[in-house]
Amino acid sequence: MTAQTLRDLLPTASGRTIVVRSDLNCPLDEGTVTDDGRIRASLPVITQLAEAGAKVIVMAHLGRPNGTVTPEFSLAPVAKRMRELTDIPVTLADDITGPDAQQRAQQLEPRQILLLQNVRFDARETSKNDTERTELAQEIAALAGDHAAYVNDAFGAVHRKHASVYDIATILPSYQGTLVATELHVLNQLILEPKRPYTVVLGGSKVSDKLAVIDNLLDRADTLLIGGGMAYTFLKAQGYDVASSLLEEDQIPVVKDYLARSAAGAAKIVVPVDTVVAEAFSADAAHAVVTVDAMTSGPGGSDALGLDIGPETANIYAEHIAASATVFWNGPMGVFEMENFAAGTRTVAEALSKVNGLSVVGGGDSAAAVRALGFDDEQFGHISTGGGASLEYLEGKALPGIDALAK
Repeated sequence: MTAQTLRDLLPTASGRTIVVRSDLNCPLDEGTVTDDGRIRASLPVITQLAEAGAKVIVMAHLGRPNGTVTPEFSLAPVAKRMRELTDIPVTLADDITGPDAQQRAQQLEPRQILLLQNVRFDARETSKNDTERTELAQEIAALAGDHAAYVNDAFGAVHRKHASVYDIATILPSYQGTLVATELHVLNQLILEPKRPYTVVLGGSKVSDKLAVIDNLLDRADTLLIGGGMAYTFLKAQGYDVASSLLEEDQIPVVKDYLARSAAGAAKIVVPVDTVVAEAFSADAAHAVVTVDAMTSGPGGSDALGLDIGPETANIYAEHIAASATVFWNGPMGVFEMENFAAGTRTVAEALSKVNGLSVVGGGDSAAAVRALGFDDEQFGHISTGGGASLEYLEGKALPGIDALAK
């Protein structure tokens, strides 16, 4: 069964209360939003509904408060940024389904937006118990009253079987938001019939986070470029001494199997030929570029930490990217938050911005990196709002939030 979309809902939205699950999980620094990309991406659906005459109740999470009210994870900074980005009135409830949310929902007028407090402040949101999640979903639906509807526009959360993602879609008439529909359209281009050459760039800290996607893409992509902390497990599997760099010893047998599959004709796996090592995990630590067979020769010796791909590797990766018609990137190449270890990520992002074809930045840290390094969203074909959800979809997994919309 095909999910109904926002286009199906808008003609009947006027006067109704529409509950929207958005992804507003933004990075904060002392109570200020430092990357508003997800807010900007979520506002079009919210504002379209409000402009169509709907009363809009927005649900979202921020961080992992683990079911307790945690002030540092309040959505207040998000609500503030939303008000700055739209002329439509936005109010924030002090709770999720409690007295304040109930009162504000009753007072909500057409063409107004009510943002509920962090839905993960309620332990039932992420409960493994179906009854507990359903109870919370019913309370949220009750806020919206009769003739309500639900829109899931939070692609970054669709891989979670949570009350605000899955269970409420079984209670209210449900619709797929534009952001979710766009994400699925783009990701399907990476899975079904990608234009070739097709290159996948994978970074981030742990290879264990990417095992399933590597396993699936080995038979779909043409080239896999490996960077970030996970690269050192690949290098160790090839026999290199990676000093004290991040390493997952237990994943070496799996990585060796991937390398063997690559050598036997699957996607070509490319690993760094040089790296930036430092004597400590610090922005101003002594550091140097070394070849991957000499990681103990730089600052720190046997205690050296690899914190970025080297310039030769970055150029090699850029050449692969430039020659590709389709590129998917998930995970930074190094500790981009520190300027001395940001060059590899910057070079990859620059190359991606010039792809003559489809370039997809896979959300999460990758999206934060390109913005932190000064790139505009428009320089890339698509910036995903869902890092984990993107990976699970590319792994071939069913996404509960998507499945619920099609019921």
